[in-house]
Amino acid sequence: MNPSLIIKYLFFLLVNFMLFSCSSKKSENEKQGPPPPQIVDVIIAGYQSIENKVEVNGSVLANESVEIHPEVSGRLIFLNMPDGAIVKEGTILAKINDAELQAQLLKSNTQLSLAVKNEERLNKLLQINGINQADYDVALNAVNNIKADIDLLKAQIDKTIIKAPFTGMLGLRMVSPGAYVTPQFTMATLQQTNQLKIDFAVPEMYGSLIKKGKVIKVIADNNQEFSATIAAEESQINVATGNIKVRATLQKGDLKPGGFVKIQLDAGDGKQSIMVPTNVIIPDANSKKIIVVKEGKGEIVKIKTGIRNAYGVEVIDGLNPGDSIVVTGVLFVKSGKPVKVRSVKNLQDLINK
Repeated sequence: MNPSLIIKYLFFLLVNFMLFSCSSKKSENEKQGPPPPQIVDVIIAGYQSIENKVEVNGSVLANESVEIHPEVSGRLIFLNMPDGAIVKEGTILAKINDAELQAQLLKSNTQLSLAVKNEERLNKLLQINGINQADYDVALNAVNNIKADIDLLKAQIDKTIIKAPFTGMLGLRMVSPGAYVTPQFTMATLQQTNQLKIDFAVPEMYGSLIKKGKVIKVIADNNQEFSATIAAEESQINVATGNIKVRATLQKGDLKPGGFVKIQLDAGDGKQSIMVPTNVIIPDANSKKIIVVKEGKGEIVKIKTGIRNAYGVEVIDGLNPGDSIVVTGVLFVKSGKPVKVRSVKNLQDLINK
């Protein structure tokens, strides 16, 4: 057979195969049609009465708290720090070896005695013009210099004595008698636990709830409830978090410093708000979003949230009563694409799951 005829025949078969494949794919696509709508469940947005309470986390602090450090380096020659003992303000807790300073103080006192006698003798001579004023001034200056040296030595000796700065409870002792300590070494802690403070932070939008003298509820980990009185608040809002730092004093209660508690603020009578489950909110870097169904299609809308409680999150802007909020298949719904509502859920049913 002629080679040119063979080539033409093969080319003809290739073209027919390509045309057949394209027509088959087109027919298949025509049969498939558009993708089916995403099946979702929704809840209908509506106002409901919510418990108008704000709950935030707080921490328990001692009324006064300090780490006990020596002011100077040296060897401990006296130690009075029983673990967990109650000590009164001014109690001597420890003493560092001051033998060298005491010897210098004794020497300075001896020098002062001689200098004072010399100054008194020269002062009598000055009264009868036996010496000039300059000679007397030198003697007087020597007395004053020695007195200054004595005051310095007494201050240095005082630094070797470690006293309790206030009445409180000692923590665990971290040093033994005879040890060499430095100002960087923590010997123990001292905390005033007869009165406790509660520190917490509230969002700026609830700043009106913070008033000096207002009584708030404090809930411990074991669900035991206490009362505290707001004592003060930070003078400025934290730029990074938008929160206001608040301090309250615990009226009564067996809590330990360093523990965590929950603070409950009463914002007044219950109010009507739109609530949605937490898992339907799509967080974004600059906003929060939610998906609603409008005219059979999914639509992403931006919202602003308020109080968060056991029933979900309050939506204060972005939703209207009657809106259909997608609660299942949220991640698969695309804005502007068809959706099919399978059922209408109840918010309470979603919470109880």
